[in-house]
Amino acid sequence: MNSNVTHRALRLRLDSEALVANWRWLQRMGGAPAGAAVKADGYGLGARGVVERLAAAGCRDFFVSSWAEAKTLGPLPAGTRLAVLHGVGPADEAAAARGIAVPVLNSAEQVARWKRIAPGEPCDVMVDTGMNRLGLRPDEIGLLDGLTIDTLMSHLASADEDSALNRVQLDRFRAVAAAVPAARRSLANSAGICLGPDYGFDLTRPGLALYGGTPRAEAESRIAQVAFPEAEVVQRRIVKAGEAIGYGATWTASADTEAAILNIGYADGYLRCFTGKGAARVGEARLPLIGRVSMDLVAIDCSAMPGLREGDWVGLEYDLPAASSATGLSQYELLTGLGDRFERRWT
Repeated sequence: MNSNVTHRALRLRLDSEALVANWRWLQRMGGAPAGAAVKADGYGLGARGVVERLAAAGCRDFFVSSWAEAKTLGPLPAGTRLAVLHGVGPADEAAAARGIAVPVLNSAEQVARWKRIAPGEPCDVMVDTGMNRLGLRPDEIGLLDGLTIDTLMSHLASADEDSALNRVQLDRFRAVAAAVPAARRSLANSAGICLGPDYGFDLTRPGLALYGGTPRAEAESRIAQVAFPEAEVVQRRIVKAGEAIGYGATWTASADTEAAILNIGYADGYLRCFTGKGAARVGEARLPLIGRVSMDLVAIDCSAMPGLREGDWVGLEYDLPAASSATGLSQYELLTGLGDRFERRWT
C-alpha cells in the first residue's frame, strides 16, 4: 500500500462506454460531426478524461470557455482542435498568441484585436441570432472581412422548448452563413441536435447530453447516465423511536431505525434540496435520506441492509432528469456542482 496516497471518502464513478455511446447517438441524431463542450472541467467530470475518451472514439472538436481552461486542459490528442468560446479579451492576447487554441470571436473589439495580434490566422466567429448573450449582430458581419474563419457559429436560446424562436434563429443563421465565407457552420447544442438535422449544419456542439443529461423528450431512453456519485459510510447507528436526526430535528424516528452516516454533503454539491428526496442504493436496495443534508454528512435509513458497516460504499441516486425533477435544480447544476473532494474514477 502506497502511504503517500491520501484516502478519499467520496468517489465519482464515470462510465466511459456511456459517454462514448451518448456522443455517437448525438452525432447520428444531428446528421453532422459532433464536437464536445468540455468547459467547466468537462461539466464536472474531468475535462482531460473526457477529451481522451471522445478523441479515441473519433471526436475532433472540443470547446472550453476561457484560456485558463485551455491551459489547464493541456495538449490535446493529435488531430483534434480546441476552441475558446469567450474569445480574446484585453488580458488574453499573450495566451491566444501561443496558439494552444483557436478563439471564437464575439464582438467588434475582439475582431479588431485578432486582426492586430494574429493577422490571417484561423479563428471561429459567433454571431448572435436571438440570444443576446455573446456574438456579433448580423448587421456587424461586414467587420469580418479579412478574417480566415474556420467555424461560423451561433447559439440557440430555447432549443429545449418547442419555441418559435428556434425556427427564427435557424433562418437568421442561414442568412448570415450565406453571406460570410467560412469553412464550417455550427448552430446546435445538445437540445438543438434533438430538433433534427436541419439544425446540424457542418458541426454540432453537444455538452449536457454527453454527460447523461436529457435536454428534450427525443433523447429520453437514448442518453445513458455517465456520472455515479458514491460515498463511504462513516458510522452506523440506531436512532431510537421518538429521537430526531440532523440539524433542525426535521426527521423523527417512528420506531427504532438503523441509520448510516455518509461522507457527503452540500460542500460536495449534494445540496440541501435533496433533503427528504434523495436516496442511496446498495444493489437493489433503496435507502432513503433521513434528516437534513449538512455540509459534509447525510444520514440514510439502512434498515434494509443489515450488513452495511463503517468503510462500506453506497451509490447515490443521481440520474440527472430524475434528480432535477425531484430537487428543482437544473441538470447542469447537478453535474457542474460536484466538488473537488470526489475521486474521479473512469470505468
